[in-house]
Amino acid sequence: MSAIVTDTMWMTHRRLQAFVRQPAFLVITLVQPVIWLFLFGSLFRRIVELPGFGASSYLDYLVPGVVVMSAVSSNMWAGMGTMEEIERGTLNRFLTTPVSRAAIMNANVVEQAVSTTIQSVVIVLLGWLAGAHYPGGGLGTVVLIVASVLLGTVFSAFSNTIGMLVRQRESIIGINTFLLLPLTFLSSAFMATDLMPGWMQAIAKANPVDWAIRAGRDALSADPDWPATLTRGGALLVLAAAMVWLSTRTFRSYQKSV
Repeated sequence: MSAIVTDTMWMTHRRLQAFVRQPAFLVITLVQPVIWLFLFGSLFRRIVELPGFGASSYLDYLVPGVVVMSAVSSNMWAGMGTMEEIERGTLNRFLTTPVSRAAIMNANVVEQAVSTTIQSVVIVLLGWLAGAHYPGGGLGTVVLIVASVLLGTVFSAFSNTIGMLVRQRESIIGINTFLLLPLTFLSSAFMATDLMPGWMQAIAKANPVDWAIRAGRDALSADPDWPATLTRGGALLVLAAAMVWLSTRTFRSYQKSV
């Protein structure tokens, strides 16, 4: 176990070096969330006047949704990095070394978690500068960021799994395009769940994206429901661990095929 941790640290250090050399990538991934935050925040600001919406400020309501959406959107492309390493032969060269096979995949996930944390902090700060209020304070903000990182881990591990299985960029692009908007709009990112049609409410309850949004939004409220928040966070943790395990098993399958 200690060998896996050590190897993961070194492999993550390698990936973070590449990340630091390309800061423009982080800026690019923040463009869309900023558009969502300020465009939707202005366009739908009066939607809180609907009976039963349950929020006094749409910007306050929107920030957790944008944080989580950004985590989903950026982590869905993790498999593209895996594809690049396969095509360059980097991944196969690592197979000739004694490095832990689990560490090779885990490093990708950890790098995405670091990137997601930075993105989430920036979006929270931008929301605050735009006038959003966070009654839950620092603890609520931490819970929101942790929830977004856990959800990001689910999708980065899933993307790596797809990359290992299909080894085609087009498949990753197609799956990402198919999943992103349905998962977003079948959650409480933009609209209060109580105002959704019944069938959408049922889907939202089983949607991990909604788990993360509701956990973060509730933690940022003035009176958090901590048992419900911890339950959703625990469910995200279990799902993230399962997806990381699956991506590792998929990598072992890839190893046998080369």
